[in-house]
Amino acid sequence: MASNGNGKAAPAGVVVPEIKFTKLFINGGFVDAASGKTFETRDPRTGDVLAHIAEADKADVDLAVKSARDAFEHGKWPRMSGYERGRIMSKLADLVEQHTEELAALDGADAGKLVLLGKIIDIPLATQMLRYYAGAADKIHGEVLRVSGKYQGYTLKEPVGVVGVIIPWNFPTMMFFLKVSPALAAGCTVVVKPAEQTPLSALYYAHLAKLAGVPDGVINVVPGFGPTAGAALTSHMDVDSVAFTGSTEVGRLIMESAARSNLKMVSLELGGKSPLIVFDDADVDMAVNLSRLAIFYNKGEVCVAGSRVYVQEGIYDEFVKKAVEAAQSWKVGDPFDVTTNMGPQVDKDQFERVLKYIEHGKSEGATLLTGGKPAADKGYYIEPTIFVDVTEDMKIAHEEIFGPVMSLMKFRTVDEVIEKANCTKYGLAAGIVTKSLDIANRVSRSVRAGTVWVNCYYAFDPDAPFGGYKMSGFGRDQGLAAMEKYLQVKSVITALPDSPWY
Repeated sequence: MASNGNGKAAPAGVVVPEIKFTKLFINGGFVDAASGKTFETRDPRTGDVLAHIAEADKADVDLAVKSARDAFEHGKWPRMSGYERGRIMSKLADLVEQHTEELAALDGADAGKLVLLGKIIDIPLATQMLRYYAGAADKIHGEVLRVSGKYQGYTLKEPVGVVGVIIPWNFPTMMFFLKVSPALAAGCTVVVKPAEQTPLSALYYAHLAKLAGVPDGVINVVPGFGPTAGAALTSHMDVDSVAFTGSTEVGRLIMESAARSNLKMVSLELGGKSPLIVFDDADVDMAVNLSRLAIFYNKGEVCVAGSRVYVQEGIYDEFVKKAVEAAQSWKVGDPFDVTTNMGPQVDKDQFERVLKYIEHGKSEGATLLTGGKPAADKGYYIEPTIFVDVTEDMKIAHEEIFGPVMSLMKFRTVDEVIEKANCTKYGLAAGIVTKSLDIANRVSRSVRAGTVWVNCYYAFDPDAPFGGYKMSGFGRDQGLAAMEKYLQVKSVITALPDSPWY
C-alpha cells in the first residue's frame, strides 16, 4: 500500500503522491500558522485525509500582506526591467514543466482531476500562460498625448501594488497562473489564498518561484478558509486590488468588503449557466461529442460548462439518443487511471450538492434519461446525468450545479433560442454548432456572454480575453487586457512655455 500524507496506508491500488509542502509561504519561506492550527485536505477518491495544512487567519494574512507591501515598496521586483522580470517568469515556467508529473499527481489526489489531462492540458496551459506574460512584461507603455495649450502630456502605466488573489478548487494550477502571471508581469506583488479544498499545488508553485529567483515577499501563499483568511485579505487596508474566481455569492461579499475597507480595485470571474446551441444543419455526431465534453469534462466542475444544451427540433430525437449513448460510454473512475474520462467531485459537500440538484430535477418534473446516482460505493463519484423535458423555471435549468448534469432542451427558431440562451442571470460563455456562417454570426452577436465558441468548446488561449457579462462578473483574465487589472494609468502634464511647436 502507498502511504498518504496523514501517515496512514492508502487503500490498495490508490496512488497517493508524496506531499512536501503543507505550511504557509510568507516572505520566501514556509512557516506554521501563528495560531498553530491546521486543517485537513481530503482525497475525493476515498474521502481519506491527504494532509494537514497550516490554517491561515487574520494574523497570518497581515504578515503576508506586510511582506508583499515591503517587497513592493522597497524590493527589486517592481524596479527590475520588464525584461528581467520576464526572464525569471520564464525560468519558473521551465521549473513547472520539469515537475509536471508530480504537480499533476497533486491536483489528481487533491481535486480528483484526471492526471493524464493535467499533464497534457492543465500544466502546459499554465506554463504557456506564464511565458505569454513573461513576454508582455517589457511591453507595458503609456501614450504621448496631444494636450491643448503650452504643455506636453503623456501617460504612465504603473503597477497597482499588492494584489490579493483568491482562486477556486476546480482548476488549482491553471487558476493560480491565470491570476498571478499578469500581476507579476506588471510588477505587482501577490498574496494568494488557494481554495481550502485544494491547497497543495499552490504551495508547490511558491516553492518553485523561490527556486526560479522570484524575490522574497513577491509571492505569498496563505491556505485557509473564506470567512477568515479570505475575509482578512479582501478587507485589508494595505491590499490595493483583489482578483477572485469563484461563486457569485462570494463575489458579492468581496465587493462589499472592498467597499467597506479602502475601496480597493476588484475583478470577479463568477458563476455560469452556459448554453450550447445545436442547429439542424450541424453534424450530429460532432455536436454530441462536443456536448458531452462541454458538461462532463472535469466532472462538470467548470464555470463555463455547457450545462444547458438546446437542440433544434429537426435533429432533436437523433441527438437525444446519441447523447445518452455517449454519456453512458463516459468512464467514471480513478483519475490516476489513464482510461478514465471523469473522476470524483472535489469533496463531500459538492458531491451532495450535485445529488440534491438531481433530486430537484426529478421532483420538478424533468425526465431523467441516464445517470443520476453515485457511481461508486466509496469516494465522491457521480454518474454522467442527462435530463430532458426541462423548462427554464426549473432549478436545474437556471442555477449553477457545478457537476455532470446536462439539461437537454428543444427549440424551433433562431429567435426563440436566442431568447432562451439569454434567459439567465449569468453570461460567461456559450457554444454554437452550425454550418451556417449567417447563423453563427447572428447568434454569437446576440448571446450576452463573454466568450462564444463556434463549432468548438473549451478553446482557451492566453491571447483570448476571458470574463463574464451580467452576474458572471467583470474584468478580464487572459490576453493583454488582463494586464489592465494590475496597472494604474497616470497622466503627466509638463509646462512647455518656449516650445517651437505645440
